[in-house]
Amino acid sequence: MDLELTGRVALVTAASKGLGRATATQLAAEGARVMISSRGADRLTSTAQEIADATGAQVEHCPADVSDAADLDRLLRETRERLGGVDVLVNNAGGPPPGGFDALDDARWQQAFELNLLSTVRLFRGVLPHMREQRWGRIVTVASSSIRQPIENLTLSNTLRVGLLGLAKSVALEVAADGVLVNTLGPGRIATDRVASLDAGRAEKTGQSVEEVRAQSEAGIPLGRYGTAEEFGKVAAFLASGANTYVTGQNFLVDGGMVRAI
Repeated sequence: MDLELTGRVALVTAASKGLGRATATQLAAEGARVMISSRGADRLTSTAQEIADATGAQVEHCPADVSDAADLDRLLRETRERLGGVDVLVNNAGGPPPGGFDALDDARWQQAFELNLLSTVRLFRGVLPHMREQRWGRIVTVASSSIRQPIENLTLSNTLRVGLLGLAKSVALEVAADGVLVNTLGPGRIATDRVASLDAGRAEKTGQSVEEVRAQSEAGIPLGRYGTAEEFGKVAAFLASGANTYVTGQNFLVDGGMVRAI
């Protein structure tokens, strides 16, 4: 299938590793010109070169902390100057720290809000004028399977990810007539550093080994295993592509069937 991304400009945040990197790689392989961003400059530089070498695409990079408004302004400006207006936004950010409600003070709530929700508001605001003017755009927001079913000990993520869903749905309705499609993807147990860290934390809390924790999680997944970042990236790339012409305002899980809720 031709995803009709050749020459399109794609911006992918939190893309030096994990889900962001896999999605950026898939977009580049489909012919998009890609800007990747993350906080770690050294890893970002090497990731950009590796994606470019693997795909032959133009891959630019710009360090940025998505919770910092000035950094986001700079990222958007650099993208326009080097590649042009953003046609595709894959909005991704690291998850907030784990913890139950009683462990969270106002500072942690504020940090999570700025990282996972306000950053999305700012990115939407930055890319939508160009998309609406040209009457074509694709936005994919990376959330979590918690948009359907809360995850134990992830109160911040459970709360803010549902907020992302409401934002994306609202904006999708407002920009559909302009040819801009907005969707949300919720990863389940994908084999990333974030999930490995959560597994390690649960192992420490319960006195189990990490292998035991993972085996318990896999037992609850109908496909019987954790997903790969590459599997997630393929779904994200379709939603972000020209091949997607009639899917907007929706939320999808990439979770191997883990969440049973309808």
